[in-house]
Amino acid sequence: MRTIRQLFDLSGSVALVTGGGRGLGEQMARGLAQAGAAVALASRKREACEAVAAEIAAETGARTLALRMDVTDEAQVRAAVDEVERALGPVDLLVNNSGTSWGAPAAEMPLEAWHKVMETNATGTFLCSREVGRRLIERGAGGAILNVASIAGVRGSPAHVLDAVGYSASKGAVIAFTRDLAIKWARNGIRVNAVAPGFFRTQMTEKVLDRAAAALGAVVPFGRIGAEDELMGAALFLLSPAASYVTGQVLGVDGGMSA
Repeated sequence: MRTIRQLFDLSGSVALVTGGGRGLGEQMARGLAQAGAAVALASRKREACEAVAAEIAAETGARTLALRMDVTDEAQVRAAVDEVERALGPVDLLVNNSGTSWGAPAAEMPLEAWHKVMETNATGTFLCSREVGRRLIERGAGGAILNVASIAGVRGSPAHVLDAVGYSASKGAVIAFTRDLAIKWARNGIRVNAVAPGFFRTQMTEKVLDRAAAALGAVVPFGRIGAEDELMGAALFLLSPAASYVTGQVLGVDGGMSA
């Protein structure tokens, strides 16, 4: 029987975190490195990933890599995974965190904005999962994928709290994708789960939080937003051997909003 420390130990693993240069991606990348994984951080802004990768390496001693990748570009996704595997080794763990949003009343949302949000949040999750999953299946060594959904993909939101129907729809798609892919790849030993964060302060949510602070206090049972270290534990659990019998699940990290 493994000890609890062994169940949460990621030593020898290689993780790829998309959108790893800031916000929730940075938080999860730090947690994975602290648990012993080598971590590659990818986003369209390589400079941000480089700064975070350097900090993580200095703080934990983990091997890190920063790279530019647009998750909506099939060729870039393939090239980025190639680069990670040359530098750090085969990817065992994938965190699909890259995302975007567009705030607008549903009746006024531009079609191009809808496409942008769906392409990044849903198609990007598919492309990265497909590329890493193909390699995991070929190696026959199992692995784990964690998709970052949202509480907005689980339930509707009043317009005065969140008015971004494309974002909500895209995160609902991520949840359905997670559950179905988990069944498809279970026999390959690949676990596919999701976290559904509530409100955390990131660059993407800053304007929403500033505008709707009072409303959020009323709809979040804890009466506050998530802190800078309150997602990494959930992510580590779902990616670690501690969750070896868990797949197809969506874990709300939302201060009780989905209760």
